[in-house]
Amino acid sequence: MADPEAQYRAVVTRDARFDGQFVTAVRTTGIYCRPACPARTPMRRNVDFYPTAAAAQAAGYRACRRCLPDAAPGSPEWNLRADTVGAAMRLIGDGVVDREGVPGLARRLGYTPRHLGRMMTAELGASPLALARARRAHTARVLLTATTLPIADIAFAAGFSSVRQFNDTVREVFAADPRALRARHRPLPAPSGRLSLRLPVRAPFAADALLAFLTARAVPGVEQIQGRTYSRTLRLPAGSGTVRLTLPGPEAQPVVTAVLLLEQLSDLAPAVDRCRRLLDADADPVGIEQALAADPALTPSVRAAPGLRVPGAVDGPEILLRALLGQQVSVAAARTAATRLAHAVDDRLPDPDGELTHLFPSPAAVAALPTIAGPRRRAQTIREASAAIADGSLIVDPGRRTADLEADLIARPGIGPWTAGYVAMRVIGDPDVLLTGDLMLRQGAAALGLPEDPAGLTARAASWRPFRSYAGMHLWRAGTRTAGTSMAPTITAAHP
Repeated sequence: MADPEAQYRAVVTRDARFDGQFVTAVRTTGIYCRPACPARTPMRRNVDFYPTAAAAQAAGYRACRRCLPDAAPGSPEWNLRADTVGAAMRLIGDGVVDREGVPGLARRLGYTPRHLGRMMTAELGASPLALARARRAHTARVLLTATTLPIADIAFAAGFSSVRQFNDTVREVFAADPRALRARHRPLPAPSGRLSLRLPVRAPFAADALLAFLTARAVPGVEQIQGRTYSRTLRLPAGSGTVRLTLPGPEAQPVVTAVLLLEQLSDLAPAVDRCRRLLDADADPVGIEQALAADPALTPSVRAAPGLRVPGAVDGPEILLRALLGQQVSVAAARTAATRLAHAVDDRLPDPDGELTHLFPSPAAVAALPTIAGPRRRAQTIREASAAIADGSLIVDPGRRTADLEADLIARPGIGPWTAGYVAMRVIGDPDVLLTGDLMLRQGAAALGLPEDPAGLTARAASWRPFRSYAGMHLWRAGTRTAGTSMAPTITAAHP
């Protein structure tokens, strides 16, 4: 939303759909808020709008203590934008600036640090460093208010280089010192050694469909589902970890509870970011459904399954390996193949967490295997792709652009358009990928009275842009219902 008058109308109506998509800065108070802040609505002449919290902070505003704008769901724009700014925001969210600095971020994106800085400032009103600083401040607030960790530990875990820098940033952003900020909140209960956090998601949120999708693909030892809790191991920049995500019921508030056990506290921010991407927590379901329901063939499915999400990824190479294992086989067969691969590599957690005992195999470990079970051609494709990821000649992460990633993948023997599109949809979070080569998706299209041939479906889907990935989830749902299954198809052309 770029129109200031439309933004102000959202503030007047306290429209929570726009939380995280922009912030409202009030010149008379020096505070910035969410659009849905419950405080008295400021007068229009006193209000400025910024696309990010970092931009408001760079302009000298402090975060509102009442609505906590830094804790709002993130903007869906970073997945909608297939450009450098969108890729940069996804990488900043994953902590690349903290680990590699602005030069590392610029190198990944193919620009000089100076040019990237100019581009980000022109588009978002804040430099990459300022955006990363705002992210560190948010992580600090989460740790201060949700844990009992010593303040010095929190400073370094949040990515600050010193306690003094941490104290100065917290005072500047929140107008309170760390101890005062902590005193206003009570931490969530969590077992010893774990962190318990709340992850807000935009409503409506079709948690049951997401759980069914993840359950059908869960690799024993790497993942586990118990009731409404999805658990899995995590391979993170500084070490390993586990997360247990408890998804809300149909009538509950749209909040996911995450309980994390991390080998290194510095991995908190990337772990949370990856979990949010897995949940597609920052999607705009209302806007998506308004766009898709304009097609009469999709209207019944949209109304029957509000808040349907496109499952994301906690690790890009893992999704590529799963996709390759799942080509031309059923979901159950793909799951079996992934389980065999995980146990063949046998990369165990240093400290098993209940039923969670293994990390999903790394590309380097897969490339080093003497044999890979399954058809010879598939095994060769998996080995070559894994070796390319391990040596850095193939990058599969949220910082890629869809067109570039798909081109890199399709250029490799044994990888076709379906696999490339599936990886882009889940790893980058591209909302506009339609996998017309998927048998179950085409069956769902037929069940909804849509063309089932790829050319006809592609033509009809032009009106669904830029949300064809979400339309595909509705078609998969229709196909599985027709087949009498859950969100886990029995047999597809390629549906890992």
